[in-house]
Amino acid sequence: MTTTAQHKIGTGFGATSTAAEVLAGIDLTGKLALVTGGYSGIGLETTRALVDAGARVIVPARRPATAEQALAGIDNVEIDELDLGDLDSVRAFAERFVAGGRRLDLVVNNAGVMACPETRVGDGWEAQFATNHLGHFALVNRLWPAIAEGARVVALSSRGHFFSPIRWDDLQFERGYDKWQAYGQAKTANVLFAVKLDELGAAKNVHAFAVHPGGIWTPLQRHLSKEEMVQRGWIDEAGNQLVGFKTPEQGAATSLFAATSPQLDGMGGVYLEDCDLADSVPADADPATTWAGVKAYALDPEQADRLWTLSAEMTGVNAFA
Repeated sequence: MTTTAQHKIGTGFGATSTAAEVLAGIDLTGKLALVTGGYSGIGLETTRALVDAGARVIVPARRPATAEQALAGIDNVEIDELDLGDLDSVRAFAERFVAGGRRLDLVVNNAGVMACPETRVGDGWEAQFATNHLGHFALVNRLWPAIAEGARVVALSSRGHFFSPIRWDDLQFERGYDKWQAYGQAKTANVLFAVKLDELGAAKNVHAFAVHPGGIWTPLQRHLSKEEMVQRGWIDEAGNQLVGFKTPEQGAATSLFAATSPQLDGMGGVYLEDCDLADSVPADADPATTWAGVKAYALDPEQADRLWTLSAEMTGVNAFA
């Protein structure tokens, strides 16, 4: 159960803080980090900032050649192949890594898809839930023997979790697909994963955090039409941005704060935004008018427990069984 209270703690950082600012004075020399999707958008900024602070970073990539190109010129990075939507690929990557005998100090579950057309992977699973949640669930469980004492695991969620709790009666959207509800369910799952992992990791002093990076213009928007982005008020008809999106450097800051800040020592199982813990909001808070906070259903330890059990059944892996 979450022992850290879910409310702001006044970290001194905020929405405009950058990756470099939150890492100022933090020395990661000798630390080994893993960043999924660490070659695009805020993942690329996360990788770059960790390397700048002294860490060595492993970037598992669905498209290794694309990753090589994006990360060219950044030292202390290793690229390996991993497709989070394919559990055989997850197993193969994890087995290669664990066999190497190294210890991971930081894991950032950064990769994800958003609002994609209806897609099925694995055993007919809805792709956003499968990739954003189940792939990372299997990855962390398979890597568990290599996760160091005192490590931190960061799960990238989103304010999108407002769009849906876990739909226990129709998890795979077999009764009609809604891409935003599917995204919302996956992002709620990311928070619940952090809540449960923090509890299970206590014996190894491993802490887990969920993070909303903020609105950032990245390849995550690739499935959205111009019309849709106009309708949502993100851009005008000419394609100019109307919303105050964060830069990728600002977008990476909350993940990095969660992964490294001494202000969070001993804490875990909580949701962060704008480089601070978020305040909890009621389950019926309207996403159209509530722009911050975390819904209570995403922090519910009973929901977290139920999701963990189900995810273990679906993926066939549970490091804590």
